[in-house]
Amino acid sequence: MSDPSNAAEPGHWGPPYLLYLGSAADDLAIKTARGLAYWRPDWCVGQLRRHDCKPTLGLPEMSIGEARNAGANTMVIGAANAGGVMSPEIVADAIAALEAGLHVAAGLHQKLRENPDIVAAARRHGRVLFDARDPMPGLPVGNGRPRAGRRLLTVGTDCSVGKMYTTLAIERAMRKRGLAADFRATGQTGILVAGSGIPIDAVVADFIAGAAEKISPARLDGGWDLIEGQGSLFHPSYAGVSLGLLHGSQPDALVLCHEPTRRHMRGLPDYPLPELKRCLQANLAAAQLTNPTVKAVGVALNTSGLAEADAVVACRRISELLELPCEDPVTMGVEAIVDNLLACCAN
Repeated sequence: MSDPSNAAEPGHWGPPYLLYLGSAADDLAIKTARGLAYWRPDWCVGQLRRHDCKPTLGLPEMSIGEARNAGANTMVIGAANAGGVMSPEIVADAIAALEAGLHVAAGLHQKLRENPDIVAAARRHGRVLFDARDPMPGLPVGNGRPRAGRRLLTVGTDCSVGKMYTTLAIERAMRKRGLAADFRATGQTGILVAGSGIPIDAVVADFIAGAAEKISPARLDGGWDLIEGQGSLFHPSYAGVSLGLLHGSQPDALVLCHEPTRRHMRGLPDYPLPELKRCLQANLAAAQLTNPTVKAVGVALNTSGLAEADAVVACRRISELLELPCEDPVTMGVEAIVDNLLACCAN
């Protein structure tokens, strides 16, 4: 997959982007669009919201025609619903974008190319469809053999607690120090941000570990592969994806991600979040199958639901509980986590 930042030309999807929010009900539903707006703001010219859309990115409100006139090259469907399906409204707006001369990209489980009307419109107008949740063919089965290089994997107490943000923040912090570090995307938003990756949740189960090995092959330059985690070992729906990543990544280091204001697993009100120490120990035990020397190096908190003073207290409390640096990557940075990573994994 090529870097979309170099692809904004006729016949290629890529920025500048119009971020489509549709009829999203809450912030979690627009995490793909929000991730792009946060990490690649220079790529995003505006947002398109239907009248009943509740969240906003704070970008200029634009129609498809206005976005095209402002230089947009691709409309990114940045909203998702349960199951990742395309509503009739999304289909209609995707076709309208294609008719206006925009390419269309999406990270939904239901592919753009699976809708005959969208495909016909793309062909009719010579536009490109890009499905981020489209794993490459020929993925291997994981073999568990040790390979050269150093790797960090983010893990979580739940889904959507900040694993992608944390991984990208660590990459940015390490690069500012002049260190070789590369974000390895495993989800649709990360793939759109990075321009490459493998959508792990779309990989057949037997090949998840192999996909993780593929995305972070042997590395001989002394640098770090920073692998975006998915799901949670404690989420009944998605634990399998998390386990496959733990085995295939062979991580030298883990960072635990958590949202302290959440009271139950996303979408499952009958399942409370796991206790932090138990969750961290379970992830370390699973990772030890393919890397017996794996270490926990930090905790990343999403404190967006807390007042600033309460966020500081929460980080201090968790740091003392787990004896690890604990920071909010967005409001506090990740310098203490990177310091501990380099100290723990110096050799």
